[in-house]
Amino acid sequence: MFYETTGFKFIDCMESNWLLVKEELTRLQQANFIPWPEKFLYNQGWDVYGLYAFEKRLEDNCRLCPETTKLVESIPGMTTAGFSSLAPGTHIASHVGYSEAVLRCHLGLIIPDGCGIRVGTQTKTWLEGKCLVFDDTVEHEAWNRGKLPRIVLLIDFKKPNIPPNFPQLGDLPNVAKVL
Repeated sequence: MFYETTGFKFIDCMESNWLLVKEELTRLQQANFIPWPEKFLYNQGWDVYGLYAFEKRLEDNCRLCPETTKLVESIPGMTTAGFSSLAPGTHIASHVGYSEAVLRCHLGLIIPDGCGIRVGTQTKTWLEGKCLVFDDTVEHEAWNRGKLPRIVLLIDFKKPNIPPNFPQLGDLPNVAKVL
């Protein structure tokens, strides 16, 4: 399910600084990106460049994107952050996420025609400079049927009002350590 972005105070800051984030993204080389580790989910071309993975700062990557790092570090409860790139022709199969403790935010950076995301029964497309927030434990899939890569800044953040005894992120599988 998608959430209204007006319910999250950090969204305005992310959207008003999206060109700064995109500027840092454009300075990265494709060689800086690595394939998403769960290869069974996609046919080809899902690459990521991580800044944080399950609350662990990826120092070398953060040094190359200092302003983006400052922005994501200002998000209350941020646990994971990085760039997610879908090459033309990429389809991420329907799947569900691992933790009910977080929500996922995508900030659109480079969005060609022909891209979309389905969460539950709702389908949306990204817009450059705008955020989508969704619960990734709801079945979802994404695709790029366009001619250029689709790139978003992906951010996981803790859901507001999670009880203290809720399972912690360290209990999750190690699939996103590469992020």
